Parts: sequence; C-alpha cells; structure tokens
Amino acid sequence: MTQQLTGAAERIREAVGSWEGVELGSHRFGGIEFRLGRRELGHLHGDRIADLPFPRRVRDELIAAGRARPHHALPESGWVTFTIVEPDDIDRAIKLFRLSYERARLARRSPAIAAAESEPDD
Repeated sequence: MTQQLTGAAERIREAVGSWEGVELGSHRFGGIEFRLGRRELGHLHGDRIADLPFPRRVRDELIAAGRARPHHALPESGWVTFTIVEPDDIDRAIKLFRLSYERARLARRSPAIAAAESEPDD
C-alpha cells in the first residue's frame, strides 16, 4: 500500500495548483503550502498528511461527518488534519482542498463574508 501512495503529494499538488489563482510554496513547518492571495488553503506534509484551515463550524461538520479529524498539533483550533492511508484518500484530500478553495474565492468576492468569518486559530 505504501508504494501506491508514493506520489500522493504530487497528484494533489497538480490538481490544486491548477486552480485559478492558487500559488504554491514551501510551508514553514515543511511540505507544500497552497494559497489563494494571502489566504492559506492548506498544506501537505509529504504523501500522508494534509492540514486545512476552516471556520470552527465547518471544522466541526467535517469531523462529525468523518471527513477529517482535529488537527494533529492544534486540536482545539479550526484546523483539520486529513491522513492519506489508501489511494482513494488522495481524491478525498483534493475535495477538502476544493472546499477550502471555494470558501476562499467566496470570501474574496464578498468582503462582508470575509469579515464575518475569521481565519481559524493556528
């Protein structure tokens, strides 16, 4: 199974990096960071871990639905962690990044939404 997951980060990078306005860079704790303007969409630590920021309400919904778990280092924050264990998890991770991306795009178009939703604590 490990061999099948080799390249997961590359597949996610290719998908998320192809979305309009997304910029890639190095994350301060290692890995690849994805941004839309000044807003971080999330980041990857190797082929196994994706960390994404959401407002607490969305974070709680994702956890309740089993789509993510509390952040591995900041469990009380709005951040979530998604662990890539099997090949299908790569697409699940991309869907989480897409949710983060769509929320960021909406916030860019509507300053009122951006003001109402603060960035999650990190």
